Amino acid sequence: MAQGLAGAQIVGAGLEVPLVGGGSTRYINLDYAASAPALIEVWDEIQALLPWYSSVHRGAGFRSQVSTAAYEGARETVRSFLGGRPDDTVIFTRNTTDAINLLARCLPRRTTVITTLTEHHANLLPWRRYHSAVELPVPASPAQLLEDVDETLARAPEEQPVLLAVTGASNVTGEVWPIAELAELAHHYGARILVDCAQLAPHRAVDVAGLDLDWVALSGHKMYAPFGTGALVGRTDWLATSDPYLAGGGSVAWVSAQGAAWTELPDRHEGGSPNVIGAFALAAACRALSRIGMGGIGAEEARLGTLLRERLAGIPGVVTYQTWPGYPERVGIAAFSVTGRDHAEVAAILSAEHGIGVRHGSFCAHPLLARLAGGVEGWRPGCGRDVPGAIRASLGLGSRQEDIDRLAEALLEITTRGPRWRYRTLDDGGVVPEPDDRRLPGFLSPAAPPFAQEEALVGAAAGAL
Repeated sequence: MAQGLAGAQIVGAGLEVPLVGGGSTRYINLDYAASAPALIEVWDEIQALLPWYSSVHRGAGFRSQVSTAAYEGARETVRSFLGGRPDDTVIFTRNTTDAINLLARCLPRRTTVITTLTEHHANLLPWRRYHSAVELPVPASPAQLLEDVDETLARAPEEQPVLLAVTGASNVTGEVWPIAELAELAHHYGARILVDCAQLAPHRAVDVAGLDLDWVALSGHKMYAPFGTGALVGRTDWLATSDPYLAGGGSVAWVSAQGAAWTELPDRHEGGSPNVIGAFALAAACRALSRIGMGGIGAEEARLGTLLRERLAGIPGVVTYQTWPGYPERVGIAAFSVTGRDHAEVAAILSAEHGIGVRHGSFCAHPLLARLAGGVEGWRPGCGRDVPGAIRASLGLGSRQEDIDRLAEALLEITTRGPRWRYRTLDDGGVVPEPDDRRLPGFLSPAAPPFAQEEALVGAAAGAL
């Protein structure tokens, strides 16, 4: 177990992974923005709870009472970590996408939702499905963003509800959005604001009450608690007057042949048996991050993020992307391409030959990638490629300067000498070594076959967007 910032320990730190052609190396995880590894502190708390795990809320048994206390206590921990107001609700969901879809289902009729084409698909598609969505173009600067939002809010119908839905930090380029100014603008016009904090909450302090945010959504799997939960945190009124997100056990006060009555918040939108372990893990991660200190986390990741972007910019043939060039407020995310090579090929080479894990594709942000990377990789609607793509390196607790050095050395080798191995492009666009003699870890099967014999699995992962 390697030490991270301020003594944070990561499950799987120091992991050795196989390389094509034989040998192994320490795995370099530069894919935190997709899913962060678990903190040892989180795992230890989960192990303490597991003997007491049971169904919650209506069980008279002592294990059930312990699990209920853990589950309900997790709400208070999450609310406190996010600086929530005392009367804010905390609704546990599967992830950020689920949380935003929940809010979309609960907005009053005829709500106008204002968002931008910079967003993750989770903050675009739900609004298109349920409401009248105004999607602003990718802004050229923070000033343009604020100006566009101001003008759009000023034109919104005064008699209808309005919601501004924005990211806290870009999952593609890492820019931290001016959410304090956006919240002030929204409330000036009588609108409300939702902030997608999936990429912000693990890296910077979030203060719901201090910033006067109406709702925030986040995912545990990006906060070092990969146990399948997320949360929607914020004001109660619109959520309390809508029908349940999931109708079923837990969401009803009573059911008769004539109808049903729904429970109050937060149970109203948590139908079915909840993910007790996931909620407790998210709370454990909040406790761990608070102990380490979000200020220190932000400062160290800013230092490493600046170094990452500087090293990438200094490699011939590597093109880096920014929504707002020169903007200093960024979490540890960098998107880039290698001129003349497909993003899927570069990612496959980094993994197979260098033991480096990055993300490639469109990062569930097709409109933004079309703006940033379309010119480099020749994408346009109808050109034959499904979507544009790039490579993303992202940092978190446990990241080291050595990891950035390894990435830079590997990319320099790729751009100057090319790959050492042969690679094949699959029908779905994924790229795999040919042959791939790396073996899956033994816990998956008594004699895990080489990846080449698991082509469907590898192809699906390599082609994921």
